[in-house]
Amino acid sequence: MSVKIQQATTADVPIIQQIAYKTWPNTYGAILSEAQINYMLQLMYNTSELEHQIQNGYQYLLAVNEDKTIGFAAFNEISPQTFKLQKLYVLPEAQGTGLGKLLLNHIIQEIQSKGAVALILNVNRHNNALSFYAKMGFQIIREEDNDIGNGYFMNDYVMQRSF
Repeated sequence: MSVKIQQATTADVPIIQQIAYKTWPNTYGAILSEAQINYMLQLMYNTSELEHQIQNGYQYLLAVNEDKTIGFAAFNEISPQTFKLQKLYVLPEAQGTGLGKLLLNHIIQEIQSKGAVALILNVNRHNNALSFYAKMGFQIIREEDNDIGNGYFMNDYVMQRSF
């Protein structure tokens, strides 16, 4: 696989949405209800929300293999020298290929060049990605229960990797 990482623009919103809608049922189907998954996708991946994020400091990266986008990640600076990984999703058929590690390492290199001392993220406490993040050097620093409306909560660990 010959993957290129490239910066996304608002023109890439439809492909980001397609990947999210393909990966979320696979990623969260065993830990969230179908109704909550649909609610969260509509809340977090509607066109205006994604365009707003891209125009206001979120950097979206696309992983492209032979002209097919197979994953994406998003991050932003939340305070001087601290960045947050907001999203990291890889199509189910490309999972386990090292693509997530490639995207994350790309972000780490980029933020370190900007003087970052830490990268944090939120991950569902029952998400299989916990072991991936631990292998990538992240440590759990606290738990959070975030009310996202409609009676739903995101029950997360906050993880951090320091540099």
